[in-house]
Parts: sequence; structure tokens; C-alpha cells
Amino acid sequence: MTSIEGAPAAKGVQSPRATGPGGDVRLGVMAALFTYTFWGLLPLFFKLLEDVDAVGVVANRIVFSLIFVAAILFLRKRFAEIVVALKDWRILALMGVSAVLIAINWLTFIWAVNNERVLEASFGYFINPLVSVAIGMAFLSERLSRTQAIAIAVALVAIGIQTFGLGTVPWISLVLAFSFGFYGFVRKTVNVGSLPGLAIETAILVPFSLAFLIYLLLGPQPTFYSDPMTTLYLVLTGPLTAIPLVMFAFAARQLRLSTIGMFQYIAPSLQFLSAVLLFGEELSPLRLLSFALIWVSLAIFSYGSFRARGRSVAA
Repeated sequence: MTSIEGAPAAKGVQSPRATGPGGDVRLGVMAALFTYTFWGLLPLFFKLLEDVDAVGVVANRIVFSLIFVAAILFLRKRFAEIVVALKDWRILALMGVSAVLIAINWLTFIWAVNNERVLEASFGYFINPLVSVAIGMAFLSERLSRTQAIAIAVALVAIGIQTFGLGTVPWISLVLAFSFGFYGFVRKTVNVGSLPGLAIETAILVPFSLAFLIYLLLGPQPTFYSDPMTTLYLVLTGPLTAIPLVMFAFAARQLRLSTIGMFQYIAPSLQFLSAVLLFGEELSPLRLLSFALIWVSLAIFSYGSFRARGRSVAA
């Protein structure tokens, strides 16, 4: 996801609890539906860049995301938020950590798409909410409810079956789930908005990206910029990263967090369908069983979450 992947399927992304009196729930639902559908269909776009090395795609994504986000912040007169954040060394250090985490997430996801491993990416984003719960338990001393413990136990069985089915540890799934889970954990501790945060993260990463791209341009081999369509697709990685974040921020202002959470499984579901129906990736019985167990685990997790919210409202 960003998506997150970028941003990305979003247990770790924090948003306001409820809409204000003037909030439009219908528009919020449409924005959330658009955002998660968009993130779910991103593999179709990155397939257009499968001839470009994943590192090259990520380097371009960082550069053009920074340009596009900076333009949005300039037009909306929000550069002051970045200036405030940059004055605090603690915030800057944490944003450096989140920048590395989101770069790892982007690189792994794009590599998975380019190497016909979208099923593993989908599996990673399905287990991400459970990983976020485990991170909260480990680092925030959050207590597991009985249903959460059962859900995590079922997920561990599913990961074991996935490992057996693949003949190796599903490292793509685990890297995506844990990189985005820890990304959400770090961003939760920093009071910086999603777009200013993305601007700071990409600004931290852009010197490395530019150095890599300049190295390629000065080399003897022709680069991906020699093809106009490939160049266009690389430029589009910027707006395609920022636009869903803008839509997600709008949805978060209109909807309760619990409502937003109902949409988070759209993206990995669409990735799963794309992998099987469009990319022709093999879905063996064992892998299907592992996905089935993850769906059971998420059903248990969601049931426990809604029941807990119901009790808190009744109290």
C-alpha cells in the first residue's frame, strides 16, 4: 500500500475518531472506497514498469512524489507545518526512521509485482492489522483480548502453512507487514500530517535517489528515460502516491476510525484477485488454505473489535 503501500492498507495509519457536525458520511465513504480500491489496483500500474529495476522505480517514485506533494503543500499554504517539524530534532529523527521503513515497503512491493509474487504481497497486507496489534503489545504494553490472541494464533498457523506451501519463509509477506506495521507505529508517535510527513520522508530519501539516477544517466547503458512511455509512467508515480493520501485524509475527517477500518481489506483482496485472475500466479491448495485461515483470523479479529466498541458505547 504506500500503500501504504505507501502508504498504504492502514491499521497503522491514525485518523480522527469521528466526523464533525458538518461531515458528509456519503462523500467520506466514497473517498475511502476510492482510496483502498486505488491501492488495491496499484499492481496493474506497476506491471507497466516491470522492465525497470525495482530500485529505479522507487528512486523515481521518491523524486516525483516529493515534487508533487511539495506543489500541493505550496498551493494549500501548508509549508509552515514542515518548518515546525524540522525544528524538532526528535521529530526529524523519527521521520528519518519512517522514511527508511516506507522505502523498504515500496521497494519490496514493487519487486514482488515485477517478479510475479503479488500473492505474497497480498498475504502480507492481509496480516498487517494483526502485526500492528502485536507491535502494540510488544512496544506499547497493550493487552491482547481473547479474540485478538486467537486471531494471531490462527494467523501464525496460516504463515506456517504458507511457508510449507512455498518451501521457504514468505519473506515478502513478512517484510511488507512488518515494515508497514512499524511505519504506522513510528508515525503514530509523530504529530505530523500525512502529506507534510510524506514530503519530509521523501526529502530525506531524495539525495540517495538522485545520486542513483545520476549514476545511471552518466553510465554507458541507455536508461529507462530513453522510452517516452516509460518516462511518463515514472513521472506518474508521484501523483499516484500522493492522490490517494489526499483522499484518505478527506475520508478520515468524515468517518469514524472504525468505519475506515472496514475498508482496509479491499486493497489486499483486489491484489489477491489480480494475482490469480490477471497475472496467472499459481494458487496451490496449501496456499489457498493459508489464505482461508487468514480470512478466518481477520473475521475473528474484526468480530472482537466491533464487540469491544459496542461494549464501550453501551458503557
